[in-house]
Amino acid sequence: MALSALTFVFAASAFAPAAQAATDPQTGQAKSTAKAAKAQRLAKSGSKATPKAKRRAALAAVPARPSYGQIAGLHATPDDLALKSSVALVIDQDTQEVLLQKNQSAVLPIASLTKLMTGTIISEAKLPMDELITISQDDVDTEKGSGSRLHVGAVLTRAEAMHLALMSSENRAAHALGRTYPGGLSAFVSAMNGKARQLGMQATTYVEPTGLSSRNQSSAHDLAILVAAAAADPMLREYSTSPGAQVAVGKRVLQYNNTNRLVKNPDWDIGVQKTGYISEAGQCLVMQARIAGRKLIMVFLDSAGKLSRIGDAERVRRWVEHNANSLTPPVGLPVRTTSNQVAAKG
Repeated sequence: MALSALTFVFAASAFAPAAQAATDPQTGQAKSTAKAAKAQRLAKSGSKATPKAKRRAALAAVPARPSYGQIAGLHATPDDLALKSSVALVIDQDTQEVLLQKNQSAVLPIASLTKLMTGTIISEAKLPMDELITISQDDVDTEKGSGSRLHVGAVLTRAEAMHLALMSSENRAAHALGRTYPGGLSAFVSAMNGKARQLGMQATTYVEPTGLSSRNQSSAHDLAILVAAAAADPMLREYSTSPGAQVAVGKRVLQYNNTNRLVKNPDWDIGVQKTGYISEAGQCLVMQARIAGRKLIMVFLDSAGKLSRIGDAERVRRWVEHNANSLTPPVGLPVRTTSNQVAAKG
């Protein structure tokens, strides 16, 4: 099935510096606004609020910035499953049949889906995984201002950093993996882009290893290629689907959990996965999973809410299981095309 080229470029003014909506300081994932709303109610009632509650209230007062997909109008694209993601692609990995497609060639920021390529480069480099890596000031996020439980000076093995980056989307761990790559960060980013070209990911660009930058961009079509490659790597499969892990950092033992709740769901057989979120990208999810006897690659970009990407995956799973005997031909959903183009940001 021919895939129409579709690239969206965005105005710099649309994303002028502004306060971020509340995000998880460890993963960059969107926080629930429930606590922020409670803080606002306390403030209005005159009740004493803690400094943390006041910060939540201030964050809640800042409207969430629209994603690139929202600006491009991609959410207006209809589809038969009423997906909340503005971009979706489901492919049978063995037959290459496209079972579902929606704006699959749109080029958008990909947030922490970036870390799947970060893991690919580290795995293929065959670096000593027991080598100790020290988190440095260079690993601190200056892009989004997110925090981390890995303090500057924390020491962990390369394997632990890889595990946390893929499973729990730990940004400092991912950045440290790139920084300690032979030749440094610039050589690592060059390797990321080189691997993308080698795989045939022609619409993909990386500028750093975490996904915090909105200039890390790709399409669902390209990400499906990356997921297929990652699914063949035992280390990426193991680390990305691990439900949780404990890591000793100094005198503390930190508990980390997977950012994708589906890995603990017995209804799912997931081979490899990665989640992602920044405001410019919306909620994102990629997976390779076995459904109704088929190895399917699933890509969901720019979903409207934190739980809606999971909901979209569940919709697709139920749809495939219900139509297991009638999905041999590709099922084409509308592919939105547009001629609207404006200047690129940054």
